[in-house]
Amino acid sequence: MKSQMGEAIKSKKAVPFHRMLAYASTDTAGNLLYTTVTTFILYYYTDVFGLTVAAAGTILLAARVLDAFDAPVWGFIIDHTHTKWGQSRPYFLWMAFPFAIFFILMFWSPNLSHTAKFWWAMITYLLFGISYTGVGTPISSILPNLSNNSEERIKLNSTRMIGGNIGFFITATFTLSFVSFFGHGNDIGGWRTTAIVLAIIGFALLMFAFSDTREINTQSQKPLPIISSIKAAKSNWPWFILVIVFIFYWLGNSSRTSVLVYYTQYNLGHKEFASILNALVMFQIIGMLLIPFLVKKFRKTHVLIFGMCLAAFGQLLISFTGSSLIALSTAWSLASVGTGISVSMPFAMLSDTVDYGEWKNGIRASGFLTAIGSSFAIKIGSGLGGWAPSMVLNHAGYKAGVSQTTASLSAIKFSFSYLPAIFFVIGAIIMVLYLKYEKKEDIIKADLITRRGEVSDE
Repeated sequence: MKSQMGEAIKSKKAVPFHRMLAYASTDTAGNLLYTTVTTFILYYYTDVFGLTVAAAGTILLAARVLDAFDAPVWGFIIDHTHTKWGQSRPYFLWMAFPFAIFFILMFWSPNLSHTAKFWWAMITYLLFGISYTGVGTPISSILPNLSNNSEERIKLNSTRMIGGNIGFFITATFTLSFVSFFGHGNDIGGWRTTAIVLAIIGFALLMFAFSDTREINTQSQKPLPIISSIKAAKSNWPWFILVIVFIFYWLGNSSRTSVLVYYTQYNLGHKEFASILNALVMFQIIGMLLIPFLVKKFRKTHVLIFGMCLAAFGQLLISFTGSSLIALSTAWSLASVGTGISVSMPFAMLSDTVDYGEWKNGIRASGFLTAIGSSFAIKIGSGLGGWAPSMVLNHAGYKAGVSQTTASLSAIKFSFSYLPAIFFVIGAIIMVLYLKYEKKEDIIKADLITRRGEVSDE
C-alpha cells in the first residue's frame, strides 16, 4: 500500500522542466539523424551514391517493410525489461552508440561496384532502421510512465515534439550547407563528415536524456510474457485506429519531404531553396504550441482531424503557387502548422490507448502498444511514403542530374503536392472512428485508479 501511495503522490506532481528538457532531447537526437535520412536519403542514393531511382526506391520499401516488423520485437523486449532505471529509460544508454555508428556507415559511401553499392545501402539502411527503433520505441513507451496525469503527458509530449522539431530544423536546414562546407566540392566526403558530426551530437543528447529522465508506475512494471503483450491489443480498437491514422500521416509527410529537393532543383531551378523550405518546417512548432490550448476547448480527436485537414489544404495550395517562392513558402508553412499538430497528437494519444488496453484486458503493455503505434507506423508510413514517389518518378522517366522531361516535372509536382494531401485526407477520415472511444476516457481513468488502489491525480 505504501508503494502504491508513493506512486500516486509522484503522479500528482508536475514534471520538472529540466526533466521535460531531458525527455525532449530524445526526440532532438532521433530527428537529428532520422530526419537526415527521411529528407535526403532518396536524393543521396541517386545523385551522390550513384544508384538508380528504381534501385533506391526498392531499398526504401524493402528495408523499411522488413525493418518495421522489428517494432513489436522491441516492444516485447521493453515489456520484458526490469532494471533499477525502469523499462524504457535504459535503452537511451544502450542504443545510443549503435544508432550513431550505423548512421555514419549509411553515409560512408565506399567505392564499390553497382551491385555491392546496392547491398551496402540495403544492409546499412536496415541496420540503422533497427537501431532507430531501439531508440524510438522507448521514447514513446516511456511517456505513459513519466506521469499519470493526462495534461502532464500532453505537456511532456509537446515539449518532446518541439525538441524533435529543433533536431529537424538543424538537419533539414543546414545539412546541405554542412555537406558543402565539409566537402569543399567533394559531395562524398562532405556527406561522410556531416554524418559523423550529427552522430556525435545525437549520441551526446541521448546520454543527457538517460541521465535525467525518471519513470513512475514502477510497481506495475513487471516482465510480461509475449502472449500477454499481444493480448493487450485485443479489442483495443482506439489503438488500431490510431496506428492506421499515424501510418497515413507518415505516408503524407515522407512523400512531401522526400521529393522536396527534386522539386526545388528541377521544377524551380533553385536547389538551395530546399534548405529554406526545410527551415520553414519549424512552423510545426506553432501547431505544437497550440495543442495544449486546443485540447482544452475541443476533443483530441477533433484536434487531430483539424491538423490533418490543414496539412492537406496547405499541400493542395502548393500546386497553385507556380514559380513564386513567396507563395510556395506560405503554402508550405501552412501545411507545416498542420503537420505539427498531426505528428504530435498520436504520440500523446497512444498513452490513452495503453490505459484502454489495461482497462479492457487487464494488461499494461506500454512497450508493445507504443512500439507498434509509433515505430512501426513511422517506418511503414515513411517507407511507403518514400517508395511511392520514387515509383511515380521512375514511371515518368526521371534521370538523375539531367534536364527533366515534361512528364518527369509533372510527376515531381504531383508527388510533392497532391500525393501528400491525399494521404492526409484519408487519415483524417479514418480518425472520425476514434471519437466514441475518447468519450470513455474519464470512466476508464477512474476505473483504473480504483483497481490500482491509487489516489486520483486530479
